[in-house]
Amino acid sequence: KLWMLQTRSGKRTAKSAVKIAVDMVKEKLISKKEAVLRIDPNSLDTLLHPTLDEKSSINVIANGLPASPGAASGKVVFTSEEAERLTAMMQDTILVRVETSPEDIQGMHAAKGILTARGGMTSHAAVVARGMGRPCVSGSSEIDINYENKSFKTSSMEIKEGDVITIDGSTGRIIAGSVSTVKPEISGDFSKLMSWADSFRKLKVRTNSETPKDTKTAKDFGAEGIGLCRTEHMFFDEERILSVREMILSKTKEDRAIALQKLLPHQRKDFIDIFKIMSGLPVTVRLLDPPLHEFLPRTEKEINEVASIVNLPVKEVESRIEELHEQNPMLGHRGCRLGISFPEIYEMQCKAIFEALAQVKKSNFKSAFPEIMIPLVSTEAEIKIMKDLVIRTASQVQQEHKLKIEFLVGTMIELPRAAIKAKEIAKHAEFFSFGTNDLTQTTFGISRDDSGKFLNDYLENKIFSVDPFVSIDEGVSDLIEIAVTKGRKQNRNLKLGICGEHGGDPLSISFCANIGLNYISCSPYRVPVARLAAAQAELKKNF
Repeated sequence: KLWMLQTRSGKRTAKSAVKIAVDMVKEKLISKKEAVLRIDPNSLDTLLHPTLDEKSSINVIANGLPASPGAASGKVVFTSEEAERLTAMMQDTILVRVETSPEDIQGMHAAKGILTARGGMTSHAAVVARGMGRPCVSGSSEIDINYENKSFKTSSMEIKEGDVITIDGSTGRIIAGSVSTVKPEISGDFSKLMSWADSFRKLKVRTNSETPKDTKTAKDFGAEGIGLCRTEHMFFDEERILSVREMILSKTKEDRAIALQKLLPHQRKDFIDIFKIMSGLPVTVRLLDPPLHEFLPRTEKEINEVASIVNLPVKEVESRIEELHEQNPMLGHRGCRLGISFPEIYEMQCKAIFEALAQVKKSNFKSAFPEIMIPLVSTEAEIKIMKDLVIRTASQVQQEHKLKIEFLVGTMIELPRAAIKAKEIAKHAEFFSFGTNDLTQTTFGISRDDSGKFLNDYLENKIFSVDPFVSIDEGVSDLIEIAVTKGRKQNRNLKLGICGEHGGDPLSISFCANIGLNYISCSPYRVPVARLAAAQAELKKNF
């Protein structure tokens, strides 16, 4: 007699797990459904990004949050300018900042990886890095950065600018020196498994993207549209940010119009490129939603540049910056509140969208289908006023170009009041997209950028079983269900999606499938993860 005393799952890499599952289907040992269910969606990240060669000698000097997967080595730099300078000289860099802001975008593009001392999993650094496919370790309270001395200290050593470090965005490790990496290999087995997953899932998978490069990457990974195009991210390069600052600091409508006229062609070209890539697919464009402080000039050089452009004394510009300062900008003058105060800003953006659509159509390209998203709505009146503005602008462009423009107008549900009053809001919205980053913030009253200081204590004390910024919390999910029920009661054709960072989390995707959302949207490099997780959610319904 043969007795089996003990068994355990065989340890295997993601690549091996995919190969084993596909081979077992070929050999008729398991079904395609079983093969799809056997793969951990989160493990697919290692197939899409470089990973550390664990055979190498590794000296971990600090840890942070695994904010964006992948591994990278490079020289430490503390400014975007230095990252760009060294990259131009073919040298790899790791951009180290206390926290990142829009001014750092060029350096983030130039660097091989990003490390921050502050910020959570949905901080500026984390979200932008994931969109770019850059490794990022955020919220590392174990490092003490000194910009003046161009160095940072850990409990065991001091790292100076120019020293080489390695970051592992999949585990949050910060490592001294260079560590070799293993390049990802996407095999035919991977494509086969993904095609099986697509045959089972009902949830559509879109991407969060606002650049042609990210849009193409996401489409190559199987994205079925754009679920969140953050227009404020289009203004980060040096030339545009000056015009944005000019717009923000303008005191009169006439001055704002001059700045907006400079931004219009840039916006239009961005949309033309994106609409062409997403041929025939939906593109949800969120109108401007910046906490204004992110765009205000900070350094003396930046203030002087803006003063020169707006033709005002430096003192007056500084006074205006002080005037615009907000104690809590994430809950301040942003989203549709900006559109109510300065409708000309949203008019310019809608004009850019519809003119881009007209140009693509006239060029005989198959265009994407635009869905205009009004951000931070909490009342019926806000969505009504903003929808009227969108329709009015579309009508003007239609008359000018003598063609019919088709589009949807909807809103982002990111405030508890919006979820509770969803029935009234749905009278004027053709879609709801749940912005779960902000909905989690506003439900808990927790800042996602500062929560890293105490979230571990909450996890250790089992107050939270999982970080609510990683997987949707049950209180937040209750609000989403309320909004879904009330919204569909008012408008049964209401399209429903999710575009927060939770859109790439398998647990959250399972919840979205169970309550009958139409789509999820996530960072480009999370699209395969979402496709597999959506298939598994559907298959598990039948078990």
